[in-house]
Parts: sequence; C-alpha cells; structure tokens
Amino acid sequence: QLQLVESGGGLVQPGGSLTLSCEASGLTLDYYFIGWFRQAPGKEREGVSCISSSTDSTYYSDSVKGRFTISRDGAKNTVYLHMNSLKPEDTAVYYCAADRSSCFVRDFRWWGQGTQVTVSS
Repeated sequence: QLQLVESGGGLVQPGGSLTLSCEASGLTLDYYFIGWFRQAPGKEREGVSCISSSTDSTYYSDSVKGRFTISRDGAKNTVYLHMNSLKPEDTAVYYCAADRSSCFVRDFRWWGQGTQVTVSS
C-alpha cells in the first residue's frame, strides 16, 4: 500500500530551524517528483518546494527561497525539507506529495497526512 508519512513538525521560535521528513512506503521516491506544500488556517494551500525525479532539480516558492532546502535520501526512501530562518508566517500544516508527471502538475497524485509547524515566541 502506497503511503507518505511526514514528521519533524513542532513549535519553534522565530529565526529557528526545523527539518521535515517525508518517508515513503509502497513506492520508491527516487522515481517520483516530490513536493512540499503548506496550508495555514483560512488560507489556500501553497506549493513550497519540489524535487524532480530524474535530475533532482529543485524548485522553491519566492516566500521560502534562500531559507528552505529540499533534499532526497534514496537509501532511506525519504525526502527532507530543511527550514531555516523561520518566520511566524511559515506557520502551517506541511504536506508532502508525490507524482510521476512533473513538479508542476495541477494536483499531485499521492499525499501524506501533514505535520504542523508553528513559529512563535
């Protein structure tokens, strides 16, 4: 059964760091485009970052560029989102998602359950 599980969320002070993990079962992440998305209360879901399947090219939204880094560990079948210089506006539920087509599909095919990130002093 195909499953994505996020972990690593929590409460962090502004300026702090967190690393989110997206671990897969039932699929090999190396063959998929993996995206990180977030949704804050009352706001639409936002694409944050994506890593491509074959070239490992990476993409970031303007709101996180220079602060977040996406990476892949094939041996652990896990994709990470390293988040630095966190701001209160980064507070959201973060989701990872997988698709075989592209980082720019309208909606990714498989989704995790999400992990809460709260940035507050």
